[in-house]
Amino acid sequence: MTSVVTPQEPAHLTSSLLYLDDVSVSFDGFRAINKLSLSIQPGEMRAIIGPNGAGKSTMMDIITGKTKPDTGDVLFEGTTDLTRLDEAAIAHLGIGRKFQKPTVFENQTVEDNIHLALKSDRTVLKNLFWGISADEQAKIDKILVTIRLAADRDRLAGDLSHGQKQWLEIGMLLAQDPKLLLVDEPAAGMTDAETIETAKLLKEIARDHSVIVVEHDMTFIRDLGVKVTVLHEGSVLAEGPLDVVSADERVIEVYLGR
Repeated sequence: MTSVVTPQEPAHLTSSLLYLDDVSVSFDGFRAINKLSLSIQPGEMRAIIGPNGAGKSTMMDIITGKTKPDTGDVLFEGTTDLTRLDEAAIAHLGIGRKFQKPTVFENQTVEDNIHLALKSDRTVLKNLFWGISADEQAKIDKILVTIRLAADRDRLAGDLSHGQKQWLEIGMLLAQDPKLLLVDEPAAGMTDAETIETAKLLKEIARDHSVIVVEHDMTFIRDLGVKVTVLHEGSVLAEGPLDVVSADERVIEVYLGR
C-alpha cells in the first residue's frame, strides 16, 4: 500500500514520481482546478477521464508549467517544485507532453524527425560536425521499432496516416528520454486497428516510463488495463479500476450516463 504524504510532511518522504496536493487555479473567477490531489508512481501508467471542462487539460498545463496554480503543491521526484519552473526547465527535467493534434516535421523523413528530437549535444561544435553516432542510431532504430514505423523510416512524415503521425510524435517524445509522458487523446481520429495497436504501444512504453493518458474512448481505456482517475469540476471524483469507477453512480451521472 502506497503511503500518503500530508502537506506538513517533508517533501522528500513521498515515493511518488509526480505528486499534486490541494492544487487549485481559477480563471476570471472560474475555478478550473479545485483542491486537486493526485499521485503517480515511478513506472505507472494512469488513465484520466472526465467530461469536457473537468480540468484535464488544465491539470496537464500545471504539470508542464504552462499554467501556475494559485495554491497547492506540485512535486516531481519527491523534491522538485514544478510551480517554480518554466516550461523549458520542466521539459529538461524529463516531463514530455503530446497534444491531441500531432505536430511533426512533415517535410522531413520519419527517421529525421526522431533524430531532430534526440536529447543530445546541440552545441555549435556538434552542429559543425553534424552526424549520427552509433549510439544515436541504435536509439533511433529502437524507437522506430517501438512506434511501429521501422519500415517507414524513409517516408516523409507528411505522407503518414493520422494514426502513424500520432505514433511518430510519441517517438519524438521518447527521443528526449522523458521520465513521465503526458499523452492527450492518442486514440482520437484513429482507425480501430490503429487504436488497438496504440494501446499495445503505450503498454510497451510504460515498462520503462511513467505515462498519463487522457482519453474519452472507454474501449481504449479498457485495453490499457490501468488505474483510472475520474475528474469532475477540477477535482478527483473517483479512482480505481475501470470496472469500479464505471459502476460508480456519481461517475455515471456526470460522465458515462451522458
